[in-house]
Amino acid sequence: MNTILIKSATIVNENKQFVADILIKDGFIERIDKSIDAPAGKVIDAEGLYLFPGCIDDQVHFREPGLTHKANIYTESRAAVAGGITSFMEMPNTVPNTLTQELLADKYAIAAQTSLANYSFFMGASNDNIEEVLRTDTVNVCGVKVFMGSSTGNMLVDNPTTLENIFSKSPRLVATHCEDEATIKSNLEHFKQLLGENIPVRLHPKIRSEEACYLSSSMAVELAKKHGTRLHILHISTEKETHLFDNTIALKDKKITAEACIHHLWFSDKDYESKGNLIKWNPAVKTENDRDGILKAVLDGRIDVIATDHAPHTLEEKSQPYLQAPSGGPLVQHALPAMLELHHRGKISLEQIAEKMAHNVATCFQIEKRGYVREGYWADLVLVDLNAPWKVTTDNILYKCKWSPFEGTTFQSKVVGTIVSGNLVWDKGGLIEGENGERLTFVR
Repeated sequence: MNTILIKSATIVNENKQFVADILIKDGFIERIDKSIDAPAGKVIDAEGLYLFPGCIDDQVHFREPGLTHKANIYTESRAAVAGGITSFMEMPNTVPNTLTQELLADKYAIAAQTSLANYSFFMGASNDNIEEVLRTDTVNVCGVKVFMGSSTGNMLVDNPTTLENIFSKSPRLVATHCEDEATIKSNLEHFKQLLGENIPVRLHPKIRSEEACYLSSSMAVELAKKHGTRLHILHISTEKETHLFDNTIALKDKKITAEACIHHLWFSDKDYESKGNLIKWNPAVKTENDRDGILKAVLDGRIDVIATDHAPHTLEEKSQPYLQAPSGGPLVQHALPAMLELHHRGKISLEQIAEKMAHNVATCFQIEKRGYVREGYWADLVLVDLNAPWKVTTDNILYKCKWSPFEGTTFQSKVVGTIVSGNLVWDKGGLIEGENGERLTFVR
């Protein structure tokens, strides 16, 4: 019998907390009630545990195809479900870049065979593939990704005509990485003249600066307003950028939305001294004022969702000098525990975590029947023990790269169970493999 009965969980959903049972049948939530007495293939005693809708990560880099020495869809989806992330949307800067519909289909085929989590993939935009972009299926693909800043990979879109075409013609959600390339190059040349090749990583936020981010983000917002584009700006890294966004409009009616990432909510430029290249991201981790300003914008609704920008590299790659070390780091296994830690510190409520990591992602991308604990919805659920301290160590890291910027950190909360599309895939510290995730679909 393909049923699971969860008993006496404290459910965190749609700005409420309440104790109830949940009956899952054939992948979906069949019933939510104070007490359910029904036969089930598995019964989970969740008394004292908190049940959240599964987290939906709208920005990951799982490195397959072409960069699988760092990670692949199988390894990173395992880490994701261990961390309570039940669905992901993956970026196109793999090798080859996902710039044709055929290459996009290849990634879906890999995920169907290997992903423990539910999945979707962004179609990539370049300076010369607008026809391919416009062929993207809005019902079966999460969106189009535009790198308005080169970041990792070779997908910089800097042709003004191309940008106008994408913003004016795409009926799809357009997600942007916003950093002004000319500003970054000028800043880098300045520090090279001063320091040669021996630039310390602490200058990363000076090179990929507030100005570079704001110039690009404000341009994207201007283009979106001009053309009525459905724009989603990824990984906001400065307090200044947060003022580009509106919290007076209901999310379902917003044309312009924004994302914050775990590292920009947790770290600041003071951490470069101890973490070095391990917290080298694009856009850069910046000041404490930026970190606090981003959290404020998350809480007041200017920033709509929280994601990871999970982008693993090997330790060998990260151990190179600053100019050679790639940007990015692994986060999917530790994103929810990190946000729950901020809850323990009084910075964010449990209801807001569910909203920003599940509800709002589903609403923002118009995902079909996911992101909420509702009867008739897919059973993507996470059980958390809020009082089960554990320390991040090499032994319990599931990323293929086997490191984390959180290594050595003790989190107060632990993910003890993860259900993906009705299948229990993580249970008390162990993976249960055999059933893969589903392809996300969108109501557009």
